[in-house]
Amino acid sequence: MRAGTWTYEGFDPEQERLREALCTLGNGYFATRGSASEISAPPWHSPGTYAAGCYNRLTSTVEGRQVENEDMVNLPNWLPLRYRVRVEGARPGPWLAPGGPELIKYGQTLDLRHGTLTRGSVYTAAEDPAGPRLRVEECRLVHMGEPHLAAQRTSFTAEGWAGEVEIETAVDGDVRNAGVDRYADLADQHLTRWRTGSEERDTVWLCCRTLNSDILIALASRTRVAGHRDITPRTRLADRRAAQTLTIPVGRGETVVVDKTVALYTSRDPAISGPLPTAVEAVRRAPGFPRLLASHHHAWERIWRRAALDVPGKAGSILRLHLFHVLQTLSPHTAGLDVGVPARGLHGEAYRGHVFWDELFVLPYLNLHFPEVSRALLGYRHRRLPAACRAAAEAGRVGAMYPWQSGSDGREESPELHLNPRSGRWLPDHSRLQHHVGSAVAYNVWRYAEASGDTEFLHGKGAEMLIQIARFWADAAVWDPSLDRYRLRGVVGPDEYHDGYPDSTTPGLDDNAYTNVTAAWVLTRALELGRALPRTRRQELFERFGMDPGEPDRWDDIAHRLHVPYHEGVVSQFEGYADLAELDWERYRGRYGDIRRLDRILEAEGDSVNRYKASKQADVLMLGYLFSPQELAGLFRQLGHRFDDESWRAAIDYYLPRTSHGSTLSALVSAWVLARARRDEAWAYAEEALIGDVADIQGGTTGEGIHLGAMAGTLDFVQRCLTGLETRADGLWLDPAPLPQLSKFRVGIRYRNHWDVDLRIRAHRVRIAVPESEEDPVRLVLDGKEWAVPPGTDRLLDLARGKVSPARARRRR
Repeated sequence: MRAGTWTYEGFDPEQERLREALCTLGNGYFATRGSASEISAPPWHSPGTYAAGCYNRLTSTVEGRQVENEDMVNLPNWLPLRYRVRVEGARPGPWLAPGGPELIKYGQTLDLRHGTLTRGSVYTAAEDPAGPRLRVEECRLVHMGEPHLAAQRTSFTAEGWAGEVEIETAVDGDVRNAGVDRYADLADQHLTRWRTGSEERDTVWLCCRTLNSDILIALASRTRVAGHRDITPRTRLADRRAAQTLTIPVGRGETVVVDKTVALYTSRDPAISGPLPTAVEAVRRAPGFPRLLASHHHAWERIWRRAALDVPGKAGSILRLHLFHVLQTLSPHTAGLDVGVPARGLHGEAYRGHVFWDELFVLPYLNLHFPEVSRALLGYRHRRLPAACRAAAEAGRVGAMYPWQSGSDGREESPELHLNPRSGRWLPDHSRLQHHVGSAVAYNVWRYAEASGDTEFLHGKGAEMLIQIARFWADAAVWDPSLDRYRLRGVVGPDEYHDGYPDSTTPGLDDNAYTNVTAAWVLTRALELGRALPRTRRQELFERFGMDPGEPDRWDDIAHRLHVPYHEGVVSQFEGYADLAELDWERYRGRYGDIRRLDRILEAEGDSVNRYKASKQADVLMLGYLFSPQELAGLFRQLGHRFDDESWRAAIDYYLPRTSHGSTLSALVSAWVLARARRDEAWAYAEEALIGDVADIQGGTTGEGIHLGAMAGTLDFVQRCLTGLETRADGLWLDPAPLPQLSKFRVGIRYRNHWDVDLRIRAHRVRIAVPESEEDPVRLVLDGKEWAVPPGTDRLLDLARGKVSPARARRRR
């Protein structure tokens, strides 16, 4: 691993799927896993190309029941390029591929700065391992500037021999969604109505449709031999495969180069006459590989400038990898698409490419770098607001009930059954009761507006979402006279392990603290927004939603009187939590080692995690991720409770030992809250969050797709947690708390109309620099003091014993 690169040496079949996921290349429109071009057969390989928002729905039979699932579709594979050699005087050799007996050396390098994957192989070119060799180098890109283009350049060097290299390149439509083993019993053939053809002498194409969503997909592939225009490919067309074969003479020590350029379009794309003619025309017009590579590099340079995050050492290298994959899934191209935040990126098929609550961890980073992307992702939620309102109505509620899992049209995509691979049993899935996802949508709307100053969005689409979510919570709240409080019943919190009470046949829990506190926050923000809206806009919304004039008064009452349960002096995760049994953590760790998926272990034993005080991930502690200590204390005070530093430390002490960290988000949240409460313990969790996907600490999950929320969350951990950065009250609020292991770093942010505010942390010093512009000064608040930093100046602040020393504004050079 060098600065800006990620390298793997040798071919390891057991690690191939992991490497495919981590070496994925994408541009926000589509992405392709880092699979070997030479072979696509399982079980080692799981090639995949995924276009953002391209879904299809299939029905499977599970346990005698018809089960419907919608998946992000694995599109035709454009990577296939295999080869073999014929040494002079000999017969053609076998097709060569990593893992074959002819392989002598293999390696691959992901260049994060330039957005390319380079693969290098050395093979024996004859039966004698010490004899002639073929050296192969492939450079691959998915173009960041031209989102529909991808390309690969493969060079072949004859070492100690002369003869011919035979190359077969193809676009393969015979693909399935087969990238997740536990989905093996479910329907996986999403494509149909394949057609193939050719254009001119060097281009072939393939088009097909998704089975039920009827999305037309077209790929065109152009293959050329650099410097050998006289070599004409032989085209072979089949129902699901369009291939070209080239036989290229090669002299001793000579290198021949083959360039493959591909264009991908779908019927979801705007401003095209049709996917197939557009794809064919795109590859016809595409420049040669050197020019494509250069323009791709320039596009990445522009991206990196806007995404500035400089952290030294190994942590910085991993953060760079995380940022790379976030930007490949959610790039500036995403701003023009109708897509959400897929929990596993565009990197694999786990979670079926669905949208959960991960924008809660992704948007805080994007808000301060690519606010136009954040706005587009919130637009995905707004376009599905009618579906959320229909779901609420079907549940007997008013307002908007957003789904826990969302896909193409905003209906609930959470499965009714899920497989426990440990026991082999299919079990009821009650995760759709995680209605707190609605609060996450409202939170993202509000925080985006604070960071961007985009009042147009807040007063427009944002207000529509926030008010309808508030209406849902107000309607769901029921009055309990015995408590003199409102209650929210039948929900599931972020913990996810607990989806019901022990031995109860009714799913759901009452008064999940996270759900209730965030609902109170939503109601309060809806009231605040209602007061800020222009009178005519407020009246328009009330009339369109059919709102009773007294609804805001009810919001205010509920926002102050929602029930928050307590036990043993700490906030209870939910009502009745105190009655659960303690788990013998030591015994289970001793017996099973890794108990992250404790729920599966207990179910396989015939037990249930619902019986125990054991959480999959942070639940109550998630409140410390969302809100600053001051804001959280204010929320609890509003609800009639005192919540100070001592209360918060007590909650951490209680819940952290009772958490198995079965989600990659859990270590991130734990590091976040410990960075403010017990700094000496924070780094262990921060490090786990950093290496979660790199080391695949959950054992096989990363190969099914990276964990986008956790990756983005580590970026935001540096950007907001360690700096104490908040964007509120029309200013930047700082409260630095760097860890010893991360005490020196730089972030560049876009704040309102200031495109490149430079923030540097150096142990006990903070430097903020505002670029030249005609904008107003940036309002900066630190340790109770306030400064105005004019454009074109910087300010150096010394932190000593918790105080800010006198500072001076300096004109930037």
